[in-house]
Amino acid sequence: MSTVVCVGSYDPLTFGHLDVITRAANIFDRVIVAVAKNSKKTYLFPARKREEFIVQSTEDLANVQVVTWEGLACDLATRYQAAALVKGIRNSKDTDSEMTQAFANRQLSGIDTILIPTSPENALISSSVVKEIAAYGGDVSGFVPPEVAQALQREFDASSENGNPTRELANPSA
Repeated sequence: MSTVVCVGSYDPLTFGHLDVITRAANIFDRVIVAVAKNSKKTYLFPARKREEFIVQSTEDLANVQVVTWEGLACDLATRYQAAALVKGIRNSKDTDSEMTQAFANRQLSGIDTILIPTSPENALISSSVVKEIAAYGGDVSGFVPPEVAQALQREFDASSENGNPTRELANPSA
C-alpha cells in the first residue's frame, strides 16, 4: 500500500490545496494530509479549524486522512511509513522553496518529495492573497470552499465590528 504525506499550513484551505490533495488521492493508496502547527507562527485559524475544513472538503475521498502535526515533515512521513512527501507547486518560487525542503528531508530521513504542479486555474491562488481579499471584504468564493469563505467572512466581519476594519494580517506571506 503506497502512503504519502501532504504537509501544509492550509491557512486557509484553498482550491489549489484541494487540487493537489485530490490528485495525490487519485495516484496513491493513502494520503495523510498534515495540518502544520508551528508555535512560532501566527495563524488566522487554529489548527483544529483548519483540520475541520480539510475533513469537510475531502469527505468524498475515502483514502484521505487528516491529522495535525508539529515537527519535521520527514518525521511524520516516517511515523506513517510513507513512501514520499507530496507538495504542491504553483511557480518557480514555490519550486525553489520546496526543493530546499526536499533536499533537507532527504538528507535527514531518506524520504523523497514528489512535487505536483497545481492545475493552471489554481496557479495564482495563495492563502495570503485569499486572506488579503477577505480582509478588504472581497469575494473569495472562487478561491476556497464555501465553508472556508463563510469562516473568512465571519472572521473579518468580527474584526471590523471590534473597531479594526481590516484586521491586521499576522503573516501575510503564509
